Amino acid sequence: MLEFEEYKAKLTGLKPTLDSLRQALNLEEAEREVAELEEESAQDGFWNDVRHSQQVQQRIKQLKGKCENYARLSGQWTDLYTLCEMALEEEDASLLPELTRDFTSFAQALESTRLSTLLTGEYDANNAILTFHAGAGGTEAQDWTQMLYRMYTMWSDRHGYKYTLLDYLDGEEAGIKSATIKIEGENAYGYLKSENGVHRLVRISPYDASGRRHTSFAAVEVMPEIQEDNGEIELRDEDIKMDVFRSSGAGGQKVNKTSSAVRLTHIPTGIVVSSQVERSHFQNLENCKQMLRARLAEIKEREHLEKISDIKGVQMKIEWGSQIRSYVFMPYTLAKDTRTGYENSNINAVMDGDIDGFINAYLAMKAEK
Repeated sequence: MLEFEEYKAKLTGLKPTLDSLRQALNLEEAEREVAELEEESAQDGFWNDVRHSQQVQQRIKQLKGKCENYARLSGQWTDLYTLCEMALEEEDASLLPELTRDFTSFAQALESTRLSTLLTGEYDANNAILTFHAGAGGTEAQDWTQMLYRMYTMWSDRHGYKYTLLDYLDGEEAGIKSATIKIEGENAYGYLKSENGVHRLVRISPYDASGRRHTSFAAVEVMPEIQEDNGEIELRDEDIKMDVFRSSGAGGQKVNKTSSAVRLTHIPTGIVVSSQVERSHFQNLENCKQMLRARLAEIKEREHLEKISDIKGVQMKIEWGSQIRSYVFMPYTLAKDTRTGYENSNINAVMDGDIDGFINAYLAMKAEK
């Protein structure tokens, strides 16, 4: 029964981490804020301002989720400790597989929650805006870009986040040339900023009749959403050039074919953004402003700049040697991060949105520096 004694000791060792999490997560303040927001939402006329009411409801959901997650962790610790004592008392070795499985799950969830408390950057708590760009390679690269698009939307679903399409440009034969989505949820940017960079794919191309192995590249830009009334990222009319054009690409449900697509050029930096998914010219314009504010904020944070006038638009090279992660489908299966060394051989799970291991490894690496 030595294994049960060892697990009991491990659980005892993790108890201080669990206890300190309550303060680190600021749960008392979260519970107080939930009570205040629920009282506000019960007032007459609360739903008159739809945008504000939706923000309040989303905030309540986020705070309750944080409290429930901690309560779940506490309950798991208690259950595991009780299981150890029960097994030792009854000398029941048959409980070991269950204990092993549940302890591993608990330890991973505890570490993930602990790492979330490290998200203290200026924009970490914000929603995230992700832009996907296909690299050189035509259809193969465009198909890879769509695979990444799917991976991140599935990650969003796994975490109960909401994603909204801001821009979408179809590939010539398959896949996508570029796309932009907004992912809404607490700490979305804090988690996803680690995904910013070039992603490399190695596989037997389904578009090559000779069955040869291909290497493809796609870039993912991750930026924090900045609210218009935030005041930190100001877009001056004289700094923006606007073009209106007819949407291009294969179309379908994602792209509107009227002349309502909008392209904005930020003159001081040369940054260009576009949106063509909405029927309304004004909505496409708002999407563009969201993306532009987000891109400026991401560069400002990365370069530690004091003012927007210091920002220069720099485009990452989508090519060999610049990738942050490689995804290999052939001759073996492996996804490996070049920065942290973290890897996962279950490539299908990764492409279905199981990327928390990569994100947590990056956060842990940054915490050690």
